[in-house]
Amino acid sequence: MKKSLMTFCLALAVLAVNVSVWAAEAAPAAAKAQAHEGSVWFFALTALAAGLAIGLGSVGTGIGQGTAVGKALEAMARQPEAAGLIQTNMIIGLAFIESLCIYALAVALILLFANPFQGLFVG
Repeated sequence: MKKSLMTFCLALAVLAVNVSVWAAEAAPAAAKAQAHEGSVWFFALTALAAGLAIGLGSVGTGIGQGTAVGKALEAMARQPEAAGLIQTNMIIGLAFIESLCIYALAVALILLFANPFQGLFVG
């Protein structure tokens, strides 16, 4: 547990440094001269927010799907005659759970490519 937590923290630190470098390199040369310092941080934090949105969305849906499948398999093992109904309900539930991950992906893509807050922070 300690090793995985340390690995996660190290990966997060590396990502935080790399995101600010990528955001700084992504700005065109003419806009870089006119842009103020806050715009670089805006794009860096936007990329970090998009990454966190899809990361947390994926982790949450993964845990939810694992729990749903595990409970459905337990129910099928206890009542094999109801396996068809349980499996149908499980698949419908998994589709609803997966839609949450797709919503997180949509939010991340909106933040990266069509950010509605860009006009407020970047001149």
